[in-house]
Amino acid sequence: MTYGGIYVAKVAMGANPNQVVKAFVEAESYPGPSLIIAYSHCIAHGYNLVKGCEHQKQAVNTGHWPLYRFDPQLKEEGKNPLQLDSKAPTLDFEEYAYGENRYRTLKQSKPETAAQLLKLAKNDVAQRYALMEQLAKLPCGREQEE
Repeated sequence: MTYGGIYVAKVAMGANPNQVVKAFVEAESYPGPSLIIAYSHCIAHGYNLVKGCEHQKQAVNTGHWPLYRFDPQLKEEGKNPLQLDSKAPTLDFEEYAYGENRYRTLKQSKPETAAQLLKLAKNDVAQRYALMEQLAKLPCGREQEE
């Protein structure tokens, strides 16, 4: 996104299928390179994959996986190219993280280390979401260039 000439989207089918379709349509129509980063649940995460869509919703609702689209063409319309599609976090990251064996195992084997890392992760999630929110609110486009 920092290059400014690449379409980029971050999506999660289980959290917002309409946003995924919109991202693919926009990416396909963009006259340059496009990149779509999709949440992909994995057996190594250590949860029942039947609940994969619900887990994706949790990742989005914690702010861990913010949904956005960056379309450089919007700048020509006087709009911010960054569209933040997910809402502010409503779920505690700890609930999401400890729903996965990979994090629960660390908590059981090294609780002090797990607590420190969880604190860092929560802070990182909050800071990244706040930054995305600020960037999505910036005035951009032709009126800024004049």
